[in-house]
Order: sequence, then structure tokens, then C-alpha cells
Amino acid sequence: MTRTLANPKPTSSRDDARWGAVVARDASFAGHFYIAVNTTGVYCRPGCPARLPKRANVRFFDTRDEAERAGFRPCKRCKPDQPSLGELHAAKVAQACRLIEAAEEAPKLDALAETVGLSPYHFHRIFKQAVGVTPKAYAIAHRNKRVRAELPASDTVTAAIYDAGFNSNGRFYANASEVLGMAPTEFRKGGAGQDIRYAIPECSLGLVLIAASEKGVCAILFGDDPEELGRELQDQLPHARLIGGDKPFQELAAKVVSFVEDPAKGIDLPLDIRGTAFQHRVWEALRHIPVGSTASYAEIAKKIGAPKAVRAVARACATNRIAVAIPCHRVVRSDGALSGYRGGVERKRALLAKEVKG
Repeated sequence: MTRTLANPKPTSSRDDARWGAVVARDASFAGHFYIAVNTTGVYCRPGCPARLPKRANVRFFDTRDEAERAGFRPCKRCKPDQPSLGELHAAKVAQACRLIEAAEEAPKLDALAETVGLSPYHFHRIFKQAVGVTPKAYAIAHRNKRVRAELPASDTVTAAIYDAGFNSNGRFYANASEVLGMAPTEFRKGGAGQDIRYAIPECSLGLVLIAASEKGVCAILFGDDPEELGRELQDQLPHARLIGGDKPFQELAAKVVSFVEDPAKGIDLPLDIRGTAFQHRVWEALRHIPVGSTASYAEIAKKIGAPKAVRAVARACATNRIAVAIPCHRVVRSDGALSGYRGGVERKRALLAKEVKG
């Protein structure tokens, strides 16, 4: 195959960001793109220890197949045609996650490490880097997820607790409020007996549903159809009593709308936040992004001590139900582009524009 030497002058910020990763020899970008050098005919993965090429001789490819179709051969030092160490570790972590999820009781660290072929210390380190939490915390979060799924379908709360993998009632009830956001019997009934006050006022971005339990605001959702917004809230707690907000609640809703319109005013609300330990860490990091600023998913992952968990951070942002108070709209891709947002990308752009203007 004849290698194509043409290399148009790069102008995109995307290529500039990629070149920055190459200069920094940042191996965390391995698998995201490949770098090819016209003068040597070789392509590498980011982080390759070979001598840095001249920028004018460099081309970027999204996949190794593209690089090889263009006539480049794999580097003998970084071996980009073979799975990277990061990819091998990711496969082992995924295997461990499946074992945890399938187990009746949480597997011991030594047993998990032996199964995936790593030492306990090394396995613990790469698991936390990739997932953002320790294997034990992941097992606890999965068990909590199971009990939330079991409660509505079980004959008794006790049956659901043991079916989910808890060894005793006491261990579950000690953290039941944090796990479920309410008493187990109320959760089992789909929130029956729990009052959720809500309102759906208008703002410059359309409609915004604001809902709160006794603990605090549990949902701020943007939309265009009040019935759809109401159904989304009802789906979360199918048997809770949804009550139109009284005067004090209307004042709270007005504060939310005021913040949407003028973010510089700030907002300080009691929140009823429900999620996994990892999600809580991500959401807390989002609340520390200053008004008018943005951070990338990768930056948030590093901030919470899990630099490899970029995708998990993105999923945590996507599952956030308390818009603006937990400002997931301030998280962007590494190249600055806007990605998915629960209320729509256009609303995300509008929220950021309001903050910059303010």
C-alpha cells in the first residue's frame, strides 16, 4: 500500500489538544486516537516513549485501521496494534465488576484479585482508578441498587434485604435513609405515604419542574410539556403523594427560577440527593465549579481522584436530577464542545451563556 504523504496544515482545536497530549506523553489518551509520522511511516499511540516528531510531519487518526489503510505501520516500541496496558486493565476491572454483580455476597479482595490474575494491591489500585471507588464500595453500591429493585417486588422488607445480599437487618437499617432517601416500608410502596410538593413555573428556558421532599429539593427538571414533566416525577416515586406547592414552596420555586435567569445571584437550597457513593462524589465536585466557568469530564475525574473514570463521570452527570443546583451544565468535553444534557444541549448552551454574561 502506498503511504499518503499529504498532510494539510492542522487548524482544529481538536488536533491542537491531541498534539498537546502527545507532547505531554499522556498515556491516558491511548485508544482515543493514534499519531502517525510521515517521515518514518510509523504510527504510535499517545504516550509512546519514542523521540518526539516534528509537528509538521504528524497526522492524527481516530483508529489504527485508518492509520494502516493510509499506509502506516505500527511502532515496534509502543505496539499500537496490540491491546494497551490500560485496555488490559480495563478488561480485568470489567471482569471483576461482573463477578461482584453476580455474587450472592460481596467477594473478598484477595479472591477477586486472584481471579483476574493480579496482586491484591495492584488490583485495588487499578480498580479505583477505573471505577472511581474501591471494590468494596462498588459492591456496597450494587447491593444498595439490588435492594432498591427488590423492595417493591418482595412480600416483606426482610425478604428484600436478604435477597439483595445483606447479612442482617441491622446493617441495612443503619444506613437505610441514605440508601433509599426514605423509610424502607415507604420505598417498598413506591413512596406511598410520602409527600412530594412540586411546581412547574415558566422561565426563559421553557418549563422547569421543582420538587421537594421533607429533606429538601429532590428534582429540578427542564422540559416543554408539563404533563411529561409530571409523569417523569411520578415515575420516580409512583405511589408518593404529589402535592401542588403551597405559598412557602412557591417562594422556593421562585428562588430557583430567579437563579436560572440570573446565576450571579447564587442559590443555597437544602437538597435531597439520592445516588451511589461515586455519584455523590461527582455531584459534590460539580457544586464547586464557579459560576461562569466550565470543567471537562476528565478534569472532574481527576478532581475526585479517579482520573480513569471519565465515562463514569459522564454517566453521573447524565443521571443528575437536580439541574442548576448541581450544575452538570458546566461540564464539557475536553475539546470544549457541549455534549448531552438532560434538559437538551440548547438549554445547556443557554445556561452557560447566562453565566458568562452575568
